Amino acid sequence: MDTLQAILLGIVQGITEFLPVSSSGHLQLAKELLGVELENNITFDVTLHAATVLSTIVVLWRELWQLLRGVFSKSFNDEQRYILNVVVSMIPAGVVGVLFADQIEALFSSLWFVGLMLLLTAALLTFAYYAKPRQRSEITTRDAFIIGLAQAAATMPGLSRSGSTIATGLLLGCEKSKVANFSFIMVIPVILGKMLLDILSGEMAAMSVETGVLISGFVAAFVSGALACKFMIEIVKRGKLIWFALYCAVVGLVAIIGTLC
Repeated sequence: MDTLQAILLGIVQGITEFLPVSSSGHLQLAKELLGVELENNITFDVTLHAATVLSTIVVLWRELWQLLRGVFSKSFNDEQRYILNVVVSMIPAGVVGVLFADQIEALFSSLWFVGLMLLLTAALLTFAYYAKPRQRSEITTRDAFIIGLAQAAATMPGLSRSGSTIATGLLLGCEKSKVANFSFIMVIPVILGKMLLDILSGEMAAMSVETGVLISGFVAAFVSGALACKFMIEIVKRGKLIWFALYCAVVGLVAIIGTLC
């Protein structure tokens, strides 16, 4: 992997981590186009995820700081309730990650499956766009668990995590801006947990990646991720998810047709 490839993959990761178009699916497609075996390079993968986590923290630092301050209150408050909801939302993804990690990993080699999941993402975004449930100001623990189920399903390549969680939240009637923030905050501990497992696996020690390549990918993913995070929050507020549904449908069809030709 050279520096240009690292930058391009970092940009793809940063943008698609937040936009509802599936980062895993696009990274798989980008890997095919650039000839990079990204799934076999744990060091680079962890670096990109670290960059997107940092970009989320930077963009949502006010919300995160408020949550952190509220944790130490002696009485149960809104911040502690929010953190409880985040913990509840992590349960489905944790179960899927532990029990089905190998099966899900095997799906990354199938561009046909990636295309199919992109079409499913398009369908989900379209449904959320046209459905008009009455909006509620708070995300309940029940809502958090259901959104967590959507996040767990989105571990499959091509099924957008942000698209699935945001669309599910909207269908449940959650307020647009709050479900967008929750979608991005709830993934922070999940990504950190996945990074920790990758590090503890010992596979990173066997990887030799140039420092300049890692830094280039990290910076590209961080900058593009921060911009995409801000952009996506505004898009959700305006209810313009239908354009991403069209995009996912086109890319999904191209991926499926490409495997058949």
